[in-house]
Amino acid sequence: MKLSTFRLTRYFLLFTVAVLAVFGIGSLMRIGANPDRTFLYVFYALAMFGDAIAIVFCVWLLDRRMRFAFHISVLVLALNIFLTVFDQFGTVDLLFVLLNFAALIALLAARKEFLPA
Repeated sequence: MKLSTFRLTRYFLLFTVAVLAVFGIGSLMRIGANPDRTFLYVFYALAMFGDAIAIVFCVWLLDRRMRFAFHISVLVLALNIFLTVFDQFGTVDLLFVLLNFAALIALLAARKEFLPA
């Protein structure tokens, strides 16, 4: 079975959604350990869940082969990379940037399926 670039892009995006969901749940679980930072943990969790919802929306649009879906997906991935770099940067952030960068590269490789020549 040959894996197309479009399917690879979908898998990267869905894996990113899973990672964001795990990090969001992990952020919510930290509330009990440090009640003084409850607002911060809830904010981070909501930001991660919001990003996951945005990526799921992109996957849904890409599946429907809508032309503007390509542009929205590139924007979401570029924002993920850009905003992660300007945060406190650690190993987990590096892995997240690399995952988003791989999804962006796969999406750009599959652009012929969305944009006319």
